[in-house]
Amino acid sequence: MITTMSFMVWKFLPRPKLQPHSLVWDDITFTSALIIQFDFLGKDSIRYEKTVEVELPVYKAIEQFRVGKNGGDDLFDKLDTSKLNAHLKELMPSLTAKVFRTYNASITLDEMLNKETKEGDAAQKIVVYQHANKEVAIICNHQRSISKSHAAQMTRLTEKIDELKDVLNGLKTDLARAKKGKPPLKDADGKKRNLTPEALERKISQTNAKIEKMERDKDVKEDLKTVALGTSKINYLDPRISVAWCKRHEVPIEKIFNKSLLAKFAWAMDVPPDFRF
Repeated sequence: MITTMSFMVWKFLPRPKLQPHSLVWDDITFTSALIIQFDFLGKDSIRYEKTVEVELPVYKAIEQFRVGKNGGDDLFDKLDTSKLNAHLKELMPSLTAKVFRTYNASITLDEMLNKETKEGDAAQKIVVYQHANKEVAIICNHQRSISKSHAAQMTRLTEKIDELKDVLNGLKTDLARAKKGKPPLKDADGKKRNLTPEALERKISQTNAKIEKMERDKDVKEDLKTVALGTSKINYLDPRISVAWCKRHEVPIEKIFNKSLLAKFAWAMDVPPDFRF
């Protein structure tokens, strides 16, 4: 029983579901051979829902734990967190279930950043970091409810993007007219935009950049609306991964860590750029 729970915490449970908040019969469904579905309320009543494929010995062990039980009966009724951690410490000093979570979170961040970071500006690289941070938060089941202001914020962003697209269309029209020697059209205020073709091209480029940034911000906000990034960054991720990544890819560390985290992780700031977890 203790070996099975150790494996589950290592592989896919964000934390051991043991007494007094145990994994019960109803929390697990066997969907097909070697496929198990977990669905329960975890810490802070956050729902944990995950379907995993397990090795045959684990599958058979969990099947055996379910025999003679039903409904709200504890599957791991002979095990609690203190016994699990005592067992882990026998394997390695200071080893606990949280160490598994810290390792899984950190190795996931390190591998995703190394794999997915491409050439681009700092803003594009920060999106890659946020995506990797999101995957870590999912592993740790760090969810949050959707903010009441989320819909209004998304609407405002959409409106601002639409306004910029209207400006862009006007600039493109003026550029086309300017190249033909025609005067510019009047803007919404009845004023003419007397700009040279070169100035119009610069304005078009700047406006395109603003639209791209706002669309990227909108996509990120929507993608992260139910995920809490901060918890894993504060408690589970090795900060040296983030610092080294920032150094390798010329991303200001202030874009990843706020002032509080910069102070908390001051010890990690001297890590070399080639550090890998």
